[in-house]
Amino acid sequence: MDFAGVWKHAKSDGHEDYGLLVSEPARKYAIIKELDEPVTLKDGTTVLQFEVRLQNGLECGGAYLKYIRPQEAGWDAKEFDNETPYTIMFGPDKCGSTNKVHFILKHKNPKTGKYVEHHLKSPPSVPYDKLSHVYTAILKPNNEVTILVDGEKKKEANFLSADDFEPALIPSKTIPDPDDKKPEDWDERAKIPDPDAVKPDDWDEDAPMEIVDEEATKPEGWLDDEPEEIDDPEASKPEDWDDEEDGEWEAPKIDNPKCEEAPGCGEWKKPMKANPAYKGKWRAPLIDNPNYKGIWKPQEIPNPEYFELDKPDFDPIAAVGIEIWTMQDGILFDNILIADDEKVANSILEKTWKPKYQVEKEKEKAEEAAAAGADGLSDIQKKIFDVLYKVADVPFLAPYKSKIIDVIEKGEKQPNLTIGVLVSIAVVIVTVLFKILFGGKKPVAPVKPATEVKKPKATTEMADAGSSGDKEENEDEKETAAPRRRSRRVD
Repeated sequence: MDFAGVWKHAKSDGHEDYGLLVSEPARKYAIIKELDEPVTLKDGTTVLQFEVRLQNGLECGGAYLKYIRPQEAGWDAKEFDNETPYTIMFGPDKCGSTNKVHFILKHKNPKTGKYVEHHLKSPPSVPYDKLSHVYTAILKPNNEVTILVDGEKKKEANFLSADDFEPALIPSKTIPDPDDKKPEDWDERAKIPDPDAVKPDDWDEDAPMEIVDEEATKPEGWLDDEPEEIDDPEASKPEDWDDEEDGEWEAPKIDNPKCEEAPGCGEWKKPMKANPAYKGKWRAPLIDNPNYKGIWKPQEIPNPEYFELDKPDFDPIAAVGIEIWTMQDGILFDNILIADDEKVANSILEKTWKPKYQVEKEKEKAEEAAAAGADGLSDIQKKIFDVLYKVADVPFLAPYKSKIIDVIEKGEKQPNLTIGVLVSIAVVIVTVLFKILFGGKKPVAPVKPATEVKKPKATTEMADAGSSGDKEENEDEKETAAPRRRSRRVD
C-alpha cells in the first residue's frame, strides 16, 4: 500500500503548541514509534490517551491510534502498514454512515491460536467541531473499559460481556452443526391452501377491474372543438432555419388558454369506474397446515473454539502507530500517553489540553457571534444541536444513530431547518419507543509525530505519532513475554 502522506511537525492553529500534522488531503499516512520496553496490560490499570484536532473538520477519514503488539524477530518498523498486527485500535473515525470513536481489541483465541477483532458496541460519536479533543480509554483490572472524551465519561463496557463487544470475547458454548441437513419432508409452511375449497360458480375471473361509467354525463361548457394544445402564436421560424436541411418548421405547442377556463377540451369520453363485479383470480383460503413442523434449525453441537476466561489475555504494547487514509488535511495529533494511573492522565489533560480548548472555544464563540445573522446559528440553536448530539448517543437509538447525526448536520448548515430537525428526531424516538413497548425487535441494552515520550517520573525519546478500514486478521503469532509496566507520553 502506498503511504505517500507527508507528516509535518507543525503548530496547532492559534497556539504555539506543536503536534504531528496530516499535511495533505486524500492521502494514506503511516508512522510508528517503538517503545523502549513493551507495556503489559495484564495487571493493574492502563490508561491510553491522546489529543487530536480536526482543524478542517472530518468528512471521511480516521484519526485513531494503533497500539502495536510485539512483532516477529527481524521485523523492521519501516514495514509498518495497515496489515501490521495490533493489540488495540482507539480513536475517532468518520465516513458516510460511520461516525464513532473506535475501540477495537485483537484477542488471541487460546484454542485456535487465531486473533479476532472485537469491536466495542455502541461507541460514542465523534465531536463535530474543529476544536482540540482528548480521547481516553481506561482499562481496569476488573475487566472494565471506560471511554472518555475531553475527560467526560461516554461509555463503560466489560470485556467479557457479549452485550458490549461484537463478536463476544468468549465464544458461545455451542454452535449450529454445519453438517446437519434439513429433512426433505420437513414442512415449514404454517398455512396452506384449503385442498377442499372450490371456486364459487358465480366467481368471474375475467371481469375487468374497471368499467365505463355509463351514468356519467359530459360537463356543461366542455369545448369539444377546441384542442388541448395549440401552436404558440408568438413563436416564429428562426432566421437560420433551412427547410431542406432541417425539415418543415413547425411552431412549438402550448396549452390552449381556452381550456384553462373550461371543464375540458377535445373529444369527451365517459370516465372509468371501479367494477363492482370484479373479484380477480380465485384462490383457495388458507388453513392451518396439519404437517407444519416449525422453522427448521440445525442441532447445536459443542463449539470447538469455545474457551473460558477470567480476564482478557492482552498482548503487550510494543509500539504506537498512526495508520490512516483520510480525505481531509489539518488533522493534528498531540500528547500521546500510556500511563498506569488515571490521575497522571487527568493531570496531563488539565495542563495541556484544557487551556488550549478554552482558547479555541472562546474564539469559536466570537466567530459564531460575528457570523450570527441570516446564515448563522443563534445561541439557542447551538444549544439545541449540542443536546441533539447527546441524544444521538442514547444506547437504544444506536441503530438510527448515523441517520440522526446526518439530520443534525444538515440542520446546522441550514439553521432555518431547526424545527424540522427537532420534529424528525422526535418522530424517530417515538417510533423506537413504540416498537419497544408494543412489539418489534428491541435494541441490545448496554451493560454496565518527532516529540518526546515521558513516563510520569522518567523520560525517553519517542516519535510523534482515518480510515484504512477494519479488517479481521487471523494469524499465528509467537508468545511474547510481558515486561514490567511503564508510563509513557508523547507531546
